[in-house]
Amino acid sequence: MVNRQPLPGSERTAEQGSTVVGQCDPTERIEVFVILRRQRQAQFDALMSKIEAGDPSIKPLSREAFAKDYGAAPDDIAKVKTFAAAHGLTVVREDPAARQVLLGGTIAQFQSAFGVKLEHYQHHAVGQFRGRTGTISVPDDLHGIVQAVLGLDNRPQARAHFRIRPPFQAAKVHQASFTPPQLASLYQFPQGDGSGECVGIIELGGGYNTSDLKQYFASLGVASPTVKAVGVDQGSNQPNGDPNGPDGEVTLDIEIVGAIVPGATIAVYFTQNSDAGFIDAVTRAVHDTTNKPSVVSISWGGPESSWTSQSLQAFNSVLQTAAALGVTVCAASGDSGSSDGSGSDQVDFPASSPYVLACGGTSLTASGTSISEVVWNDGAQGGAGGGGVSRAFPVPVWQQGLSATSTSGARTPLSGRGVPDVAGDASPVTGYSVLIDGTQTVVGGTSAVAPLWAALIARINAAKGQPAGFINPKLYKAPGACNDITQGNNGSFAASPGWDACTGLGSPNGQKVAAAL
Repeated sequence: MVNRQPLPGSERTAEQGSTVVGQCDPTERIEVFVILRRQRQAQFDALMSKIEAGDPSIKPLSREAFAKDYGAAPDDIAKVKTFAAAHGLTVVREDPAARQVLLGGTIAQFQSAFGVKLEHYQHHAVGQFRGRTGTISVPDDLHGIVQAVLGLDNRPQARAHFRIRPPFQAAKVHQASFTPPQLASLYQFPQGDGSGECVGIIELGGGYNTSDLKQYFASLGVASPTVKAVGVDQGSNQPNGDPNGPDGEVTLDIEIVGAIVPGATIAVYFTQNSDAGFIDAVTRAVHDTTNKPSVVSISWGGPESSWTSQSLQAFNSVLQTAAALGVTVCAASGDSGSSDGSGSDQVDFPASSPYVLACGGTSLTASGTSISEVVWNDGAQGGAGGGGVSRAFPVPVWQQGLSATSTSGARTPLSGRGVPDVAGDASPVTGYSVLIDGTQTVVGGTSAVAPLWAALIARINAAKGQPAGFINPKLYKAPGACNDITQGNNGSFAASPGWDACTGLGSPNGQKVAAAL
């Protein structure tokens, strides 16, 4: 009899509003990721401490050097393969650099291998998914080696953070919307077309039409960038023709980045909307030795409480890897204000990871070349920028001493990672003019801010000829690089001079950001 241990952080409870509607077919074949511990963890932690402190002597590691020093140990991979063989599971893929072994097998084999029961659930908002409750268990000899098992459960994990301007707002306001190059100019981005850079974009569904992109870039008078669709697991570029669905997100992201850095390659990583899919797509982008993105833009996320602790830690570990490789990750902070749509104050993950640049929202008006901005908050119907204080991650060294200002005016020292770091125009009322599924439309949401900042970083990287990498420590040392937003609130938190939990350090002054980096 093999002794088994529960996998820490793998507990799942039944999602509120979901009901079991049936058993899974025991012969159905699925694929599951086993994430392993990192080699030389202590040495890696020491390296991360220097990166977090903004130590200028630390240079980004090459993907090859990283794989050799900080991937999974060959012995650990061998143990997983032995375990798989004992349960009749096949090894679909092993990736030592990403510390992953992808296993294939039947539902029955996986239930026995990991001591779980998989059932079909129905949820009023997200539809049907395969789920489980309780913990995953592993045999004694894998305890401490396996850090996460992802893919047993395939519930939708994240939502896209974009908002299409509703017709009633369009009728009510005669405010201008902006094209991405207009915003780049208003935010004083340094000149350049991002030549030689690759920007990675993560998408959990939907797709783009090349005809839309061609028409859009031609209408702006910019060259069409090289756009590559990279399929991850069973994901691919699949536009469904609905601009209000994931197509809206995909097309928005590509059009913003491409209009500002038409000389860059844009690699779009398509995957399934589940924690396993999301984490694997970011892993693939970060470790991609073909396209080698220097910046990754993520416009999807979900409240911290909706993630299992194993998923949160596995994802955060990939984002640490990005920092060590000199890849800047920009993530949208959410569109549902300080509650992140969850009823009580919460921040959105992955924006709340200390290893990403969390991008919040403003509402921008321009007069000539001068701009004025307030916190994006168009009310319950219209959306508001996500922000607040993480319950999952401690205060990073570069945020020590900061406070969050509540709407009542009270200032409270941060008890965890503060979100967001920076901001940009996000209100659909003052949003981005884009072309989606053949329809000219105006879109906002913090989804637009992540690719805006990603495009700025790509311009800076191209001009410098080297990646800016993990920029948070440098930005926090140069608060004057951002336009400070001091008006407005996102629900529980108010804007205030300096950093705040609505717009972070503020919106970019591109020239000053370039100088600070």
